[in-house]
Amino acid sequence: MNLNRMGGWVVGTLGVIALLVAPVWLTNSPYLMHLAITSFFYAILASSWSLLAGYAGQFSFGHMAFMAIGAYSAALMGYYVRFTTAATNLCRELSLGGIWIVLLNPQGVTQTNTPNCLEMAKATMPVGAIIMQPPVWAGLLAGILMGALFGFLVGSLVLRLRSTYLALFTIGFSEILRAVISAEIDITQGQSGLKMSPLFPGGISLFGMEFGAAAKVPPYYAMLLLFLISMAIMGWLASSRFGLFIRAIREDEEAAAALGVHVVRYKVLVFVVTATIAAAAGVIQGHYIGIITPNILIILQMSLVIAMAVIGGLESLVSAAIGAIIIEFMLELLRNSFDIGPFSVDMTTWRLVFFGALLMLTLRFRRNGLIHPLITWFSRRNVGQETVANRAAAAAAPDA
Repeated sequence: MNLNRMGGWVVGTLGVIALLVAPVWLTNSPYLMHLAITSFFYAILASSWSLLAGYAGQFSFGHMAFMAIGAYSAALMGYYVRFTTAATNLCRELSLGGIWIVLLNPQGVTQTNTPNCLEMAKATMPVGAIIMQPPVWAGLLAGILMGALFGFLVGSLVLRLRSTYLALFTIGFSEILRAVISAEIDITQGQSGLKMSPLFPGGISLFGMEFGAAAKVPPYYAMLLLFLISMAIMGWLASSRFGLFIRAIREDEEAAAALGVHVVRYKVLVFVVTATIAAAAGVIQGHYIGIITPNILIILQMSLVIAMAVIGGLESLVSAAIGAIIIEFMLELLRNSFDIGPFSVDMTTWRLVFFGALLMLTLRFRRNGLIHPLITWFSRRNVGQETVANRAAAAAAPDA
């Protein structure tokens, strides 16, 4: 391992340690803790979109749709699924051994006090029957599976689409999903959204300290853990044959196929992997925020993720993640308005103008992003000197 790569590992390790101990200084600042959790969320989305678009060349506008699919899957499970130790004989239910999976009837957003089928069945159920709501981890598993399923379906449908057609297809998919969620009020409660339980409803003990359901330290570590796992998986894939093959597909599908790359398989796989990661991030974020609405699917949210990846560095997972974290903090910290003489500048609006200008300048002058060139310079600053030295040593070897 050369010194540059060793230095990169050292910097990365120190960065992870800093993120792990950050709550020690941020615990007394709930606002900064919230920003950190949200920035990890966007870092997961931006880096996974970087794998999809930057590495594989699949320019998709449906990434937030996969995130929403994961979150809504977990929310719907929490709303409409219960586990019981006895049959209700009123609800739709499935018996698995001594456990019944019960599906509650949808009630929409009406403010009636009409009991659901399970409430009515309690009067006839055996004494001592247990009714359980699915735990958070079950919702997370459901969200991940649904994200992978839809990633497979979309990946299979867009096999022959490229460039503009792929972007238009995924925009349509995202808008259709948003319309369906908004229209199915009886099930999804439409624009009112679905409430989601906290990540740790009963609280949790960490490092000998007790944290309640509303504390921000446990969600911080949950989102950080997902971020680190996602980066490890994607980094391993990008540096493996998988990464080599999807980059070959990005450059020239026909040439890659002629060299033996299974184009269909790898285009579907990259959609499945990135959709699964986005769905997992959506589940954790939904439980942290406490509600999920169709507004998360508006094109502005997808544009924000794309801009974070582009400004950080589209063809680098680490750069995209760092760009997302920095931009999320900048966008929030720039909300403070200020006065210039008699004029008052409303930064809640102008911050987006500055952000858009930064994106345009990056696309025009720094197509590799602003973060990626810095990382490249740091990791390869001595490569030229090492190459010259190695060649000189090789040339002098026969004379020795």
